[in-house]
Amino acid sequence: MGITAAQVKELRDRTGLGMMECKKALIETNGDIESAVEHLRKSGLAAADKKAGRIAAEGTIVIAYDESGRRAAMVEVNSETDFVAKGEDFQSFAKRAAEQVVKHGPAGIEQLMELDAGDGSGRKLEETRRALVAKLGENINVRRFSSMSTDSGLIGSYCHGSRIGVLVQMDGGSPELARDIAMHIAASRPLSVSADDIPARTLAAEKEIYEAQARDSGKPADIIEKMVAGRVRKFISENTLLGQPFVKDPDTDVDKLLQGENASVARFERFEVGEGIDKKTENFAEEVLAQAQGS
Repeated sequence: MGITAAQVKELRDRTGLGMMECKKALIETNGDIESAVEHLRKSGLAAADKKAGRIAAEGTIVIAYDESGRRAAMVEVNSETDFVAKGEDFQSFAKRAAEQVVKHGPAGIEQLMELDAGDGSGRKLEETRRALVAKLGENINVRRFSSMSTDSGLIGSYCHGSRIGVLVQMDGGSPELARDIAMHIAASRPLSVSADDIPARTLAAEKEIYEAQARDSGKPADIIEKMVAGRVRKFISENTLLGQPFVKDPDTDVDKLLQGENASVARFERFEVGEGIDKKTENFAEEVLAQAQGS
């Protein structure tokens, strides 16, 4: 039977897939739209599974708030290329994922992906993700999210483009100060709010490095001990939010800035796209040589 352009358009609107894929599915299902949708979903799932092992280290950071402004979420969604990450379909999916975190407060990624996609399709976020993989031809995944809520404080945020995002929960202060602190965190990468929050393992590892370096100096043990203590103090100052010079006024540290505004930071979260992901490095010279030797 003949497949009409209207049928192809309807199937494209419902699945978001390409024209040729939709036409082929309609031919295989004798023009039955519902059967074609099911067929494409099945093939889309297969396509998504095949791409699941490919490294997705590009992507976007999205922040969403509820209507009160007292609950917020930040989500990192990854793709294989920056080109796909900048596309409207990808960005819309990431935005809806963040909105669902704010709305439902899932306990983890698995629970999040079982939520409604929020686009009126009736599909789950996981189904929408797989359809997006089939449509865009890249591995796409929701890597992580963080959410914050407060009854009486403030939640500030800052996004540097779409690659770095920060949420900060404050008591006291103003929305402008909360945004400034979030911007500072984006730029200065503190490990924690204060020294008390730095993991003991992190401090122990740093101290071990400093001790090894100091021993090579040949100085007496008591001098080495003072050298190590000084370096540990410097590490804490440089890597805690309260100890860092404020980026917009380096003559004032963040602790003094907050005290002057009768404010304190309860917690913060900083995401950067792809951090911690082992990215594949291409050596095109070796690739060409391998192809030449194999031919």
